[in-house]
Amino acid sequence: MVLPGGFSYGDYLRAGAIARFAPIMTELVAAARGGLPVLGICNGFQVLCESHLLPGALLPNAGLHFVCRDQRLRVDNADTAWTAEYRSGQEVVIPIKNADGRYVADDDTIAELESSGRIVARYLDVNPNGSQNDIAGITNEAGNVVGLMPHPEHAVESLTGPSADGLGFFTSIVKRLVNA
Repeated sequence: MVLPGGFSYGDYLRAGAIARFAPIMTELVAAARGGLPVLGICNGFQVLCESHLLPGALLPNAGLHFVCRDQRLRVDNADTAWTAEYRSGQEVVIPIKNADGRYVADDDTIAELESSGRIVARYLDVNPNGSQNDIAGITNEAGNVVGLMPHPEHAVESLTGPSADGLGFFTSIVKRLVNA
């Protein structure tokens, strides 16, 4: 299951806060807790946090501006259902497009994410939105739920994106499902 980017319910309250109450979310939360692979991209990441499938929250960017740019990232965790086609430490270029992309969590949660290797990707060169510890994406303990602020679907072919570096998120899950 992929929860795409965009806006949900106008994000009037807080990005993803109202979407977590959509009727489908009851089924999705149960399925994800049962092992269904779920990728939340941008607003989808926000919805996953609001639904408590991932810890923390995504708040307005530190500069309070919409950011749209090609962004260098480092894949820190290549052991999830969505990142197995990458190497840990691999650097990729994937676009970001957000106004509410600043990942935050309490100190204990950040320490737990760091110590357990649950940070999937980090921003390199510049932190475009002020995310704690340069966090661009995280995973749940089981590795089947991943939230990612950058848009890998906009980097699947060099003709239409800055690279094909985002393709690995999708080939990872296809290979996982085919070999299941």
